[in-house]
Amino acid sequence: MCPLFDDLPEHVAAPSALGGGPRLRRPERHQMILSPGSLDTLLPADHPARLVEAFVSRLDVSRLREAIKSREGGPGHPAVDPAVLITLWLYATVDGIGSARELARLCELSLPYQWICGGVSLNHHTLSDARLGYDAWLDEILTTSLAALLNAGAIKLDSVAQDGLRVRASAGAGSFRRRATLERYLAEAEARVQTLKAELGDDTGASRRRSEAAQARAAAERLARVKAALAALPEAEKRAVRNKKKAAQARVSTSDAAAVVMKQPDGGFRPGYNTQLAAETEHGLIVGLDVTSTGADQPSLRPMLEQVKQRTGRTPRCWLADGGFFNRETATALAADGVTLYCPPHETHAGDRAADEADKRDTPAVAALRERMASAAGQAEYRQRARWIEWVNAGFRWRGWRQVPVRGVAKVVTLVRWQALAHNITRIVRTPELMAAFPARLRLA
Repeated sequence: MCPLFDDLPEHVAAPSALGGGPRLRRPERHQMILSPGSLDTLLPADHPARLVEAFVSRLDVSRLREAIKSREGGPGHPAVDPAVLITLWLYATVDGIGSARELARLCELSLPYQWICGGVSLNHHTLSDARLGYDAWLDEILTTSLAALLNAGAIKLDSVAQDGLRVRASAGAGSFRRRATLERYLAEAEARVQTLKAELGDDTGASRRRSEAAQARAAAERLARVKAALAALPEAEKRAVRNKKKAAQARVSTSDAAAVVMKQPDGGFRPGYNTQLAAETEHGLIVGLDVTSTGADQPSLRPMLEQVKQRTGRTPRCWLADGGFFNRETATALAADGVTLYCPPHETHAGDRAADEADKRDTPAVAALRERMASAAGQAEYRQRARWIEWVNAGFRWRGWRQVPVRGVAKVVTLVRWQALAHNITRIVRTPELMAAFPARLRLA
């Protein structure tokens, strides 16, 4: 026996008893552990986060970096690299995450988001500011990336399909008020702001000053929302008259003045926005987008065509849209521009006096449209609309495009641009010919 441990008592095995307790391995959560490795080795090589990060590395973010005030050799805390913030929001959009607070939580708990951050600490304020602050950059990237693929011949923009996708606004149905109520709210809000400003001027201690400053900010925000609602009221009154209602019945939301009650996909009527999307029918890339505060699709067709022409520098040969976009004036204008419209016109019935009168108003372009849509070739071309634009809409829904967390048309457009860029990136990286044609370094004009 080893002399080093000769004083240890001899181990005697306990007698086994039939029916004794189970022998278990129990967790010991206070025990210290060592986990060697890095975030890069933990994340699988084929993870989607790597694809998004690799694609963002091809984009030009120099303008966003130039806007950073913190500089080498000067004062200021180092800023987060815009490429990190862009990668986070694009991957979050693909992952169906639309909340800045939820994204900040995932950056601490989820491996893919931790890998993207790479040890950079973030909070929801920084993430929220970046999502809305990069609007102009997003629009430029969408335009430049499409131009690069067009110049390389990867897409031809021969045919474009358009559709409207309604989304719930960040406003409650009970937040709509008529003119008399809005004017009363305005007077109350102005009085509240003046009272808080007077109280804030008194030196009553730092803690109370901070509390009063927060109350003053909240009162000022409410005052701004009420003023915005009053400013939007004339348009709501015109809309009420067009719908054969009294102007006095018009109501505007005090939460989001731009939101309008419209029919939602489930058949209910709630405050929302009408998201307009246009996609080319070769690969399904989004080439145009817009947000309107009206449930009707008709007024959006011509502006969308002009946007696509301006964004790409080309005029599509065919334009596909459902029957909700039909308008005689628009159909005639598109024919004059050399664009062949595929859109089901309003049906007419022989012997119907109203239908006969409608036929008399048909221009040659509308008559040609009716003949085109009645042909087998026209129906075959029109089926491309459902194949591509409905698939694009389904992708938006799958990524959580059901209710927007922001207020105002401008901010909703920014979120649509994030969605469009995320959609196009996903499509490009999964299509070998598009990825091969995409430049290794995309430069903004």
